[in-house]
Amino acid sequence: MSGKGVVNLIESFEDKHYQLKPATPLEILTELMSQRGLKQKDLVSVFGSQGIASEVMNGKREISKAIAKALGEFFNVSPVLFFDTGDRR
Repeated sequence: MSGKGVVNLIESFEDKHYQLKPATPLEILTELMSQRGLKQKDLVSVFGSQGIASEVMNGKREISKAIAKALGEFFNVSPVLFFDTGDRR
């Protein structure tokens, strides 16, 4: 079997058996915070208040487009990562 055939076989197997579910905006935020050793209090200035930070981090409030933009700038990533999965394209 050629190298290309092996690659196609592996890709086919992975597609069939290892489907990853898309991460939620909160999961992405939590991972970025973890990678940088940040706590909720470190992002209060990004969220605008402790209350909003708490509600977002506890899943009681969605990340608004304005906060997504601020998080994108803070973490130096695309704000689209913080949009609801239905909005990501």
